[in-house]
Amino acid sequence: MRTDGQTTPLLQVSGLTKHFGKYAALDNVDFDVAEGEILAVVGESGSGKSTLARTILRLVEASSGIVRYRGKDLFSLSAREMRGMRQNLQMIFQDPYASLHPRRKVAELISEPWRVHKGVLKRSQWGERVRELLGQVGLPESYANYHPARLSGGERQRVAIARALALQPDLLILDEPVSALDVSIQAQVIKLLMSLQQEFGFTCIFISHDLALVRLLADRVAVMYQGRIVELEETAKLFAAPANGYTRLLLDSSPSLEGEVAAAPGRSSDLTTAARSRTELES
Repeated sequence: MRTDGQTTPLLQVSGLTKHFGKYAALDNVDFDVAEGEILAVVGESGSGKSTLARTILRLVEASSGIVRYRGKDLFSLSAREMRGMRQNLQMIFQDPYASLHPRRKVAELISEPWRVHKGVLKRSQWGERVRELLGQVGLPESYANYHPARLSGGERQRVAIARALALQPDLLILDEPVSALDVSIQAQVIKLLMSLQQEFGFTCIFISHDLALVRLLADRVAVMYQGRIVELEETAKLFAAPANGYTRLLLDSSPSLEGEVAAAPGRSSDLTTAARSRTELES
């Protein structure tokens, strides 16, 4: 939940630009994210959503601009300093089949962040903490000895979530976290993410093309078009009265909330329950 009156946002993005040759994937992007907020980023394919996520975390380097985390300029950090900073900034990728090394067991995948960020957790505690994380994402302890090939897409994404949470990050960037999953599994993963967000209070940048889902879960919505944010507004206000012509077109061309969830039996009630639970905890 966004904290009103907060003096310094958790994340501040100013003038963020990224060129690939002559193509501007990001063009002077400005926004901030408050601590505990879920900010959704929406837009058509190619609008710059994924590039935005990767540039914030310096998985690709920006052409210009500033990204501040708790007031610290991330772009001024050395590679070593940035690697240490990623303890607080984690990302869950779209494709659970590509994001997990196929030859490593689940226990190795989840404990990987502790190998990179030495000293976060004693090695003698890794096994117990892996079991705890598996429980938190709804997987049996026995899965620690499995390879990803034995897991379904939804189970793989749960492992990816457990790995991202291993360092207890402040900010979690979710890049289309359920779009590669079967519709029947999507609601389960979203419910899990929202439950974990409520429990641990981490901040989310939620990248999605699913406007029905965004409407249920986000505090604010940033609409991207051709590498720029053309509208940024509280979710209810944006859906009720979009101010930008592209936003109106995007909403008009998308299935309605009722129509989209009606196509998947059980999904509507599951997502509504997740949203209602979040609202009750915040009130």
